[in-house]
Amino acid sequence: MSIKSSLFFFFLVPLLFKTSFPAFLAPITKDLAKTKYSLSIYLKTPPQHTNLVLDLGASFTLLDCSNYTSSTYRTIPCGSSLCTSLGSSCTLCSGSSGPGCSNNSCALLLGKSRKLVTGEAGFDSLYLHVTNGRNPGRLGVIPEFMFSCTLLKGLVKGASGLTGFGRSTLSLPAQVSNFSSENLIFTLCLSGSPSAPGVAFFGIDGPYYFHPEIDLSKHFNYTPLIMLNQVGSRTISYTDSSNEYFIGLTSIKVNGKAIEFDRTLLSTTKNGFGGTKLSTMTPYTVLQTTIFNALTEAFVKEELARFNLTVTTPVKPFKVCYEAKDILSTHVGPSVPTIDLVLHDEDVVWRIFGSNSMVRVFREGTDHLWCLGFLDGGLKPRTSIVIGGHQMEDNLLQFDLGSKRLGFTSSVLVHGTMCANFNFTMQDQ
Repeated sequence: MSIKSSLFFFFLVPLLFKTSFPAFLAPITKDLAKTKYSLSIYLKTPPQHTNLVLDLGASFTLLDCSNYTSSTYRTIPCGSSLCTSLGSSCTLCSGSSGPGCSNNSCALLLGKSRKLVTGEAGFDSLYLHVTNGRNPGRLGVIPEFMFSCTLLKGLVKGASGLTGFGRSTLSLPAQVSNFSSENLIFTLCLSGSPSAPGVAFFGIDGPYYFHPEIDLSKHFNYTPLIMLNQVGSRTISYTDSSNEYFIGLTSIKVNGKAIEFDRTLLSTTKNGFGGTKLSTMTPYTVLQTTIFNALTEAFVKEELARFNLTVTTPVKPFKVCYEAKDILSTHVGPSVPTIDLVLHDEDVVWRIFGSNSMVRVFREGTDHLWCLGFLDGGLKPRTSIVIGGHQMEDNLLQFDLGSKRLGFTSSVLVHGTMCANFNFTMQDQ
């Protein structure tokens, strides 16, 4: 069964019911062409299967509301107490045209730049499957899910919008948590497979079972999430660095050896400069130039010392590539030097094995390559290190906003499973 048909079956089978059950889940699929991840949910009345690009650091959900039809959609009146609390403006249309542009309705800002537009804020019903951490159960409804209607172009194929998972009261996890009256906690397991989805959990701190009956919640290490000051005005904007997830990296090691660079670049200012953040919208980890140079030089040196391997002509956007035939395969990916992200304590380490450090690249007229999946972000980026989607795949990541900490497992391949191994077989719960 294809991923498209299996997900359709997964969503369609169960009966709907209103619930305060605290734990929910949704599949996450990967678009290989654009290296983005989409959350599969149900939206509107009657419920319609909807794919939304997952934006880990964004404030709220954006929907393309062209041809939008739902019996439960409603706008927020301009001048209402809710609209005022959002610090929002009002939409101005030549005439009421339904979702996306209704006169005298509240609007949400899509960006801080004056060149970016506002989108009409509205409510509709959101449906997610309840879960015990082992299987999906029946659909539960969150009846007043707030989002912004706008016109979106250039999304991944089959996506109807983008959904924000950031530290905002309007993010999808926050609204689900608010409805279920539980602490704000969500967990992501991104799959790199084009045919089998990963999974997002909401409102459950474990267990998380993956085939063959492995509870990955037992393998977490924890590090504090760094909370930034609110950036800009009190107006809620889709993009705001105060809603992104920063962690406190203190050093980087290659094969257990610390690389040398200016460690002050790892410090995060209260308005979001420097430091290390996580992003599902960034395909590969991006490093400030001096950090990138130190990492790649150390990696090449270690690979030369271990296997006498030298780099070959790289393929953009990568700078370090090897002939794939020269690199051995292991259960954790290509056999290459490990990269350790050392966090708040020397013993708290996010270890990156070959499956997450290397990217398989096909070069015309030759055998394929393995390329180091880290990119040069320039000398003066806003954020010194942005951990991208490829480095998060097959890693279970728990964002516990109540405890202000990130739980991480490093590669779950070490434990004999992967993010594509969650069992989506329906169970009554």
